[in-house]
Amino acid sequence: MFSAFFILLVGLTPSFFSLWMLRRSDDRTQARFRLALESVSMRDLPGVRLLPDQQYVDGLGYVVGDFTCRFNARSTYIRCAVNPFGPCQDCTHYESRL
Repeated sequence: MFSAFFILLVGLTPSFFSLWMLRRSDDRTQARFRLALESVSMRDLPGVRLLPDQQYVDGLGYVVGDFTCRFNARSTYIRCAVNPFGPCQDCTHYESRL
């Protein structure tokens, strides 16, 4: 009877070890995702400005560049389609959306 129990225990040990390692790996992955989400959400807080010409627009979030320009990309990364990285001041392609 003892030998049958021992054989069963030895046979199930790798499965238990594998489940334990899988659980640890899943916990670590979830913790990394949580940290990544927290770091991304920290930059969307009102009052936190990443760029000097970044402004908050209701419904869109933070927008870079002059929002009244027709070519504004309405993005947090690109200013406009014509001049994506350049400054909006004195831009030759400025057209008012109004």
